[in-house]
Amino acid sequence: MMPQARLERVHAERGQSDKPARSEGVRQTSYRAVSALAETALVLGMADSCSSSYSVRAVFCLCVAEVLTMVGVFSFPALLPGFVAEWGLTNTEAGWISGVIFAGYTLAVPVLTTLTDRIDAKRVYLGGAVLAALSCLGFAWWAQGFWSALGLRFAAGIGLAGTYMPGLKALVDRSSGPQQPRWISFYTASFSLGTSVSFLVTGWVGEASGWRAAFALAGGCALAAAALVLLLLPGKMPQPPVSAGSPFDFLPVFRNRAAMGYVLGYATHVWELFGARSWMVAFLAFSLSLQPGASGPSPTSVATMAAVLAMVSSIWGADLAVRFDRRRVCAAAMVASALLAAGIGFTAALPYGLVVVLVLLHSALIQIDSAALTTGAVMAAEPTRRGATIAIHSLLGFGAGFLGPLIFGVVLDLGGGGASAPAWGFGFASLALVAGLGPLALRLIASNPSR
Repeated sequence: MMPQARLERVHAERGQSDKPARSEGVRQTSYRAVSALAETALVLGMADSCSSSYSVRAVFCLCVAEVLTMVGVFSFPALLPGFVAEWGLTNTEAGWISGVIFAGYTLAVPVLTTLTDRIDAKRVYLGGAVLAALSCLGFAWWAQGFWSALGLRFAAGIGLAGTYMPGLKALVDRSSGPQQPRWISFYTASFSLGTSVSFLVTGWVGEASGWRAAFALAGGCALAAAALVLLLLPGKMPQPPVSAGSPFDFLPVFRNRAAMGYVLGYATHVWELFGARSWMVAFLAFSLSLQPGASGPSPTSVATMAAVLAMVSSIWGADLAVRFDRRRVCAAAMVASALLAAGIGFTAALPYGLVVVLVLLHSALIQIDSAALTTGAVMAAEPTRRGATIAIHSLLGFGAGFLGPLIFGVVLDLGGGGASAPAWGFGFASLALVAGLGPLALRLIASNPSR
């Protein structure tokens, strides 16, 4: 058995050694990030009992599957400039397509995630992965413009609702003990790793073979995730409820002040996160257009690096939240990211290399509180209502994720369009305005900051 202090040193040394790669090393960085996630889980498994080995297998399976289902989630934002040109989209229409995936998620997640309080979350996950695959394959074959893209991305959001948080519930049902918060952080960090893979794979395949091939590949990855979970994840029924009431009674969740503090804080976080990710590539492309001949990584490569860096930042933030006051760690990260968002949009005319650095820094700051907020909500939830709590967490969070990219696009159009430097500044400032409300949510509602 490896002493706990040694384990902590392993994680500390590993956290210090992870550095974001330059554009020519993006593929190797993504591979090393997956390897680090797997190696850390294996170290923890060897340190614990056979029960922990069971948990580690479930964690590893779910993390890999999450990355695979994520390949199609950010495919449209990764290729956004090409879609705007090919389909003649306005920025508002582009914002609708970018954000509607989170609208589909928001409508479906209360039902799908709450069901995991009564049935095995594995069953919900499999259905979500299959739907995610079909939505991507449908986009590859049938998308022709605004309306067809809108409907297919909405379906992709329902697929995401059946995988992301049901996957978290499957992990929680199959793990316990002092390492559970760390395993939760690994899973939520897999969302960022999946985002980096989404931008990377979509950018490469889209450039080489066209966007239809990129979406077809994303559909294949989602099918691979379904097969992985079907074959490797053991079944597990959730803890039976204390009473026979409806699983869709959310009032006890809303009365849980400690959990709701983290839920509302998460909503402001996701508004900023998805707003920035949805428009990052287009913003960097605009910055490059102002500087003919400028050298540096492509916008999609920067987005990939940003997502890998965000994954490391999320795990680091989760560790900080365990060691220090969780609420204060989250609030400090929110303030820092909001301050940078308020100004970053006005920097497009600065040297491209500096703009890239600022975008990467913003991505890291946004993600520090991501796993910490989700872990706080899960730990503060009643054990028999964790599925319902996670559902509300996602309902409000991804509802904000739908509005963030949409409002950004509206502000961009109102400010003069994508060719106007001040308009980009106003767009990012809209994210800062909402992100700045996060610490207020934590201060007013979180009554159990020590969790």
